[in-house]
Amino acid sequence: MIKSLSINNYALIQSLDMSPSPKLNIITGETGAGKSIMLGAVGLLLGNRADTRALFSENEKCIIEGIFEISSYMLQPIFEDFDLDYADECIIRREISPSGKSRAFINDTPVTLDILKKLGIHLMDIHSQHESLELGSNKYQQEILDLFAQNKDLKQKYSECYRAWKAAQLNLEKLEKRALESSKDKDYKQFLFTELQEANLKPNELEGLEEELSRLENAEEIQINLGQLVQALAESDYSIVNQLKEALPLINSIKEYGKELEAIFERLNSVSIEIEDLTADIQKEHESVELDPERLSEVKERVDLIIRLQQKHLVQTTEELISIQDKLNEDLKEVLNLDDEISAAKNRLKNSEKDLNKAGLALRKSRDSQTKKFAKAIESLVHKLGIENATLVIDLSETTPGPSGMDTVEMLFSANKGVLPREIKHVASGGEFSRLIFAIKYLLADKTALPTIIFDEIDTGVSGEIALQMVGMMKEMATNHQVISISHLPQFAAGGDKHYFVYKDHSSDKSVSRIKELAKDERVMTIAKMIGGENPGQSAIASARELLGIG
Repeated sequence: MIKSLSINNYALIQSLDMSPSPKLNIITGETGAGKSIMLGAVGLLLGNRADTRALFSENEKCIIEGIFEISSYMLQPIFEDFDLDYADECIIRREISPSGKSRAFINDTPVTLDILKKLGIHLMDIHSQHESLELGSNKYQQEILDLFAQNKDLKQKYSECYRAWKAAQLNLEKLEKRALESSKDKDYKQFLFTELQEANLKPNELEGLEEELSRLENAEEIQINLGQLVQALAESDYSIVNQLKEALPLINSIKEYGKELEAIFERLNSVSIEIEDLTADIQKEHESVELDPERLSEVKERVDLIIRLQQKHLVQTTEELISIQDKLNEDLKEVLNLDDEISAAKNRLKNSEKDLNKAGLALRKSRDSQTKKFAKAIESLVHKLGIENATLVIDLSETTPGPSGMDTVEMLFSANKGVLPREIKHVASGGEFSRLIFAIKYLLADKTALPTIIFDEIDTGVSGEIALQMVGMMKEMATNHQVISISHLPQFAAGGDKHYFVYKDHSSDKSVSRIKELAKDERVMTIAKMIGGENPGQSAIASARELLGIG
């Protein structure tokens, strides 16, 4: 519950502090005095967006702070989820700078608005005119029925199954899309792979082939030159080998006359041996050279093929072509494996759909079991609130699976005898809407763990005994919840454990909204004015005292 609320520099509020009762609090005041402005400020504590136009003074920071007593509401897990320090007294603060920058804090730790909203839904339930409009929506009606039926666990189970089902759907769609895209270029990839596979490429193959091609293309010239070289070295009468043979005895016969001569002999002998070996190698190379037009054609075709493949795939080496071939092979295998993956994905989708249907049927069964009970309970309450012939029918119809179930909840209402119930949004007046939403809040109060319930002019269209009945029901709600009600009815004003009065102060250059907690005598006069006008007579004062139970 709210222990204290502080609002500074917001809209018409320069500074405001209040410490509501843990039970029933009534806020009254002049039209336009700022009652609803307070709700706007509270909304900022719950994560609503801020607007710099709401600053009272454009040059100062707006600060709104609420202290909440939360020891009885088992909210520690939420604090743990968001890595926040837990304390039985939770302090929430919003700051809006003149530049428009907004900051939020929980127990002095900066938080996002999303975190603030997720905590806020566990702290307050604010009724507003917008919520009355929401009552006409099927989604809101479903939420109400689920609260009454205590379907939290069933909804959580269904939600898990729904997410798993949607994930399985998405996975299958992705696989089928991949399969479709893959099938479009499968034939082309297969052609490229087959072409490379049939080429039977080997690492560094092109370098060897280009060398062989050069030899084959110049075989005749190589053969002639090598033949002439053999002739010059060994086969002619004046060959180098023959001349060395004639030279060696000359130096051999004089080598003993000096070390230098012996060294020359050794060198010349070595050269002679080397030239004979070299000549043998040249002879062997000469004999190996063949004019082979067929092989020349083969090598040339092979080189042309490899170069063409390199140009086609925009690479420079056979190694890169082999890598492309391996990648194409993997892609083709993946296409083949996609069929298996799609089959497995279909099975997963089928199983998740079974789980979804099971969870959805369990949720539907629980909802269906509570529709009549809920309708009768609401009828009984609105009868007490003056709509004596009211009928409420709740229709449950099957629909395609959605985030919150596999059915649509439709509340049909009639306020008049002999008139068939129709959709609430088409038949309920403003006053009927207010009483209907109030009955729902009253019925659900003990089924929720909200510390604070706030009603914004829930008394629209009611008066007299009906107002007293509503106040009595509020008092019952306030035994387990803190209730704050903004009202314009004297019956409501008299029923509160605390009565706050909002008014405009025009004493300065700029009008300011202020609030004060009324003492007993002030309550009498304020309620009397609500009954009899600005200058109430004795009868209005007496009525006020009677409402307050003052003798």
